[in-house]
Amino acid sequence: MGKLDGKVAFITGAARGQGRSHAVKLAEEGADIVAVDICRSIETVPYASATTDELAETLLLVEKAGRKAISAEADIRSSEQLDEAVAKAKEAFSHIDILVSNAGIWSLSHESWKLDDETWQTMLDINLTGQWKTTKAVIPTMIEQGTGGAITITSSSIGLKATTGNVHYTSAKHGVIGLVRTLAHELAPYDIRCNAVCPTSVDTTMINNDAIFELFRPDIEHPTFEDCEEALTGLNIMPVALLAPRDVSNAISWLVSDEARYVTGIALPVDAGSTAK
Repeated sequence: MGKLDGKVAFITGAARGQGRSHAVKLAEEGADIVAVDICRSIETVPYASATTDELAETLLLVEKAGRKAISAEADIRSSEQLDEAVAKAKEAFSHIDILVSNAGIWSLSHESWKLDDETWQTMLDINLTGQWKTTKAVIPTMIEQGTGGAITITSSSIGLKATTGNVHYTSAKHGVIGLVRTLAHELAPYDIRCNAVCPTSVDTTMINNDAIFELFRPDIEHPTFEDCEEALTGLNIMPVALLAPRDVSNAISWLVSDEARYVTGIALPVDAGSTAK
């Protein structure tokens, strides 16, 4: 018996990284999965986006865990595409009990007054407005079902504290926590809970890319992860540079389960003590 038996989880950014890990973990706990990803490049983002093949691999991993899965390619900036993904989920499973709004990007910022308009707007459109649009697409189904539900949205340790050189990312992730707290109030009468998870750096493509390495070690030509490991570890009080995606998935698995049935409106750090510094 899994703690999510009979549930259906709608997960964005599910083709790889944290989203894939969340899909597999929730499947192991008994949930069927709706895996959503954009599967195409995004302007202003300095690393390759997930692919259709990677999304298909997520489905195979969910099925290997013994659960059913479907996929949908959707840009969370598009309400129309999200509505189509929700309709596909309802056709396949008839209900949606869990939303893990995980999709997000990172891009270079430097000083706030030097950031160009497009980079700012793309970040806010995906990492904040896209989260709202995702909840907007799924919540009506949860309310109509009348059986409650659980929502988690991925913020960041940077959503709980500010750093230099991340003005657009910091603003978006702080905004996510405001969105979560508002939804917790609005959805409580329907027995739908909403929480945020706030990870420190996680071992995914968003962190393991040349742009990040160059940001942390501008003094070296073509720096590698090993060159940045000490600096990344210094962000946390525990001696770890990067969390495994599974570390975040474990927290989400608890938040969306009945074990956390009275937990709502919180921003849960999964951050090796980053926000305790």
